[in-house]
Amino acid sequence: MSGRIRVGTSSWADPGFVAEWYPPRLPARERLSFYAERFEAVEVNSTFYAVPGEGTVRRWVTQTPPGFTFDVKLHRLLSRHAADLRSLPPDLRDGAETDERGRVRLTSELEASMIDAILEATAPLEDERRLATFLLQLTPAFAPRSHQLDELAPLVERFAPRPVAVELRHRGWVEHGRLEDTLGWLEDHEAVFVCVDAPEANAPTVMPPIDAVTRDNVAYLRARPLSGRALRLPLLRRRAAGDRRPRARPGHPRARRPSHVQQQPRRRRPNLGPANARAAGAGPGAATRAGAAAPPRVNRGVRTRRRRG
Repeated sequence: MSGRIRVGTSSWADPGFVAEWYPPRLPARERLSFYAERFEAVEVNSTFYAVPGEGTVRRWVTQTPPGFTFDVKLHRLLSRHAADLRSLPPDLRDGAETDERGRVRLTSELEASMIDAILEATAPLEDERRLATFLLQLTPAFAPRSHQLDELAPLVERFAPRPVAVELRHRGWVEHGRLEDTLGWLEDHEAVFVCVDAPEANAPTVMPPIDAVTRDNVAYLRARPLSGRALRLPLLRRRAAGDRRPRARPGHPRARRPSHVQQQPRRRRPNLGPANARAAGAGPGAATRAGAAAPPRVNRGVRTRRRRG
């Protein structure tokens, strides 16, 4: 089944963009508009550190054209990273518990309140059909030896029916006979498995190149270039000149056509070899999101997403 592929980067405010891509002396308030003339989607990185104000989110809408979409990275507390009280919305700080190091303890009540605050803040995106997914980029410490995927169920369910894209960062979730159970859990909860195309390594925190789709209408690929500077500058310069076509250097492993993202409607059983879908790296990292006609999209690099239509 055919679908729409959207390509974007993990942020429009990356320091590398400011130094190497945006026109000199371009005011910060005009960067998103400049970016949106060359890409169709973006992953919002600032929301990992703080819940944005509703007014800020409304400006994102007015600064981008119709059809431009946002993937909102969830707050670090929700993704099980360390967070201090100052990162929480002011009205949630007094009731929050902290440990001896000043880190906020994530309770079920605080998790629900954080989700509600995020939904309220991002309502302008949803109202204008600009919200694509919420990205849950889990800490590598969220490993199967000490955690269960069921811990994420209340979060995924509270965001529903909005898609939550889950990026696992411990390879134990897809090795040692756990792969089918992991993909099955995501599919059963209508969560999106985030595929990662990155240099291969055996470290526990580096995910292998698994090609899988766990939600009917969204596929998500995050591509991390082998050499950020080598892949980034040529493509950024083409984007600045108005060339929207994603490319890779001839012979580069990311030069292959993203065939499965264009054609496969859904697949539980992954290809454990090199991923078939590749996105040319643009910016310090990239992502591809594929999915349905009206959207419900590295760490620094090109991100592509398709929604089936």
